[in-house]
Amino acid sequence: MNLTADTYQGHAGWRWSLPNGDRVFVAQQGAQVLSWHAAGAERLYLSPTSACDGITAIRGGVPVCFPQFNQRGNLPKHGFVRNMPWRLSEASLEAATPTSTHAFELQANEATRSIWPVNFRALLTVDLQAHQLKISLRVDNLGESTLTFTGALHTYLAVSDIAQVSLHGQAQQPEWDAVKDTHQACSGNLRFEAEFDRVYDVETKAEEATAHSAPTWVLQDGAQSLKISQSATWGQSVVWNPGAEKARQLQDMPDSGYQHMLCVEAARVNTPIDVPAFQSWEAWQQFNL
Repeated sequence: MNLTADTYQGHAGWRWSLPNGDRVFVAQQGAQVLSWHAAGAERLYLSPTSACDGITAIRGGVPVCFPQFNQRGNLPKHGFVRNMPWRLSEASLEAATPTSTHAFELQANEATRSIWPVNFRALLTVDLQAHQLKISLRVDNLGESTLTFTGALHTYLAVSDIAQVSLHGQAQQPEWDAVKDTHQACSGNLRFEAEFDRVYDVETKAEEATAHSAPTWVLQDGAQSLKISQSATWGQSVVWNPGAEKARQLQDMPDSGYQHMLCVEAARVNTPIDVPAFQSWEAWQQFNL
């Protein structure tokens, strides 16, 4: 469980593992989880043609979108923290014994203020357990005015064949189809035969995910099930796959890349989050095999 500085597909960052062989890699750029290897297989998708220059957004893993979701505002698409170097938190640096949990932080600085003149600190905590990964995002408002933002944990899950997988959950919850710009109730049984981009108002039954609590979603990939849970503080989920036509337009993904990934994002898209002066907000997403 010792934390080790390492590289993964050209990206600098940190790696740690469990005695059972499960392991995780977090890039310094964006504190982006790029790899979660559990039960003998890679569970996250990372495009083999993604940029690895330390400043261009990385296509895959778990990008942290903050303080803006997509292009819903005047900031760069999906915000800017995913493009910036984060550092190990003091707690991780000073840990006296091996631990399965490490935290990474980005505090407002000259570079962030040139884009967004707000005094904030973002803390991403990654907790690795046997066959389980939990990612928590905390936003601290260090200023005297209300901090307002949208965002997401934009998780790219690895799948064997997108045409053969299904995603279950959120039956009858509000669904917005961004491809067709239509609103309807979620069927609760999602399949992926073309471009798919939908936002769901999520019903979360428990604030803490346990072995007995209902997951937000269940991804079925052949005989393998992955339970996906998220905190109520997110409020929404986004499910996305570019499909064949749009994948060909993405310079940082192979034409066939869409066949092997599905984004299931814990998000706040429509209603911004307000964090009062000197207060904090926290949310998480968790995966269980």
